[in-house]
Amino acid sequence: MYHVIVNPASRSGKGLKIWREQVEPVLKRENLSYDVHFSKEKSDVTRIAAKLCRQTDKSSLLILGGDGTMNEAVQALPADGSVTLGYIPTGSSNDLARDLGIPRDPAAALDVILHSGKTRPMDLGLLTCAETGERRFCVSCGLGYDAAVCEEVQRSRIKTVFNRIGLGKLSYLGIALKQLFSTKAISGRLSLDEGTSVDIGTMLFVAGMIHRYEGGGFMFCPKADDSDGLLDLCAVGDLSKLLVLFALPTAFHGKHYRFQGITPYRAAQFILEADAPLWVHTDGEVSCRSQRITVSCLRHAVQIIAP
Repeated sequence: MYHVIVNPASRSGKGLKIWREQVEPVLKRENLSYDVHFSKEKSDVTRIAAKLCRQTDKSSLLILGGDGTMNEAVQALPADGSVTLGYIPTGSSNDLARDLGIPRDPAAALDVILHSGKTRPMDLGLLTCAETGERRFCVSCGLGYDAAVCEEVQRSRIKTVFNRIGLGKLSYLGIALKQLFSTKAISGRLSLDEGTSVDIGTMLFVAGMIHRYEGGGFMFCPKADDSDGLLDLCAVGDLSKLLVLFALPTAFHGKHYRFQGITPYRAAQFILEADAPLWVHTDGEVSCRSQRITVSCLRHAVQIIAP
């Protein structure tokens, strides 16, 4: 039995069409049992997923949407690995699908779920801050510049326009360049696991990641493993904005650590403190500014169907 949650607004409003023309006909043709739920607003996905997880039969949740839709879904899941997720990516960045090897084409992604895919455990991240409490994430979280980019992308019409012509990735790149020259660097400090302290100095941002990619394909943490129980961190500290401008394009290929001031870390938990409130994101979703976040890894919190 497949319980399907569809975000009709994903892929610039094409989510409903993709469900009706590419996904539902296959489920019917293969005579598979399913029920479908459509979100109307952001909080609906979490509410629907919570209701489904309370049911006795939750053999598989099938999510049709983007990274933000998946982020909303995992807020409601028990963190014991008892829920299996199938994912049909119809977002603009699709960083989760990119790292898992799930095809961007909806029909091909559905075929992976129904036929060729394997179920395996996947970690989730958990971010805690005073402003919003606890928030899980599938891909990454961040404080500072990368979150400021996500915040502007969320409210930008450019993203919608670029999505319609298949260039959604460029909306992130364009806004990233704009934000680079408007974001002020703030002093920051990291505490890793059992108290190892790191003075980042003048911090531009720190990203804590379960997967390798964020922001539409930036491979900020090329060694991230989504089932090792650890968070990979990319800390951008004492680095001039001119050098950041040169470093950003190399991050698409994970080559940015050649620049002094960009440093990788790995930990099961970290605390990040800044001298002033900065934007915070989880999977590109931004809801607050904070000066202090605690982030930990929830090992094998869900089962995911992937190639």
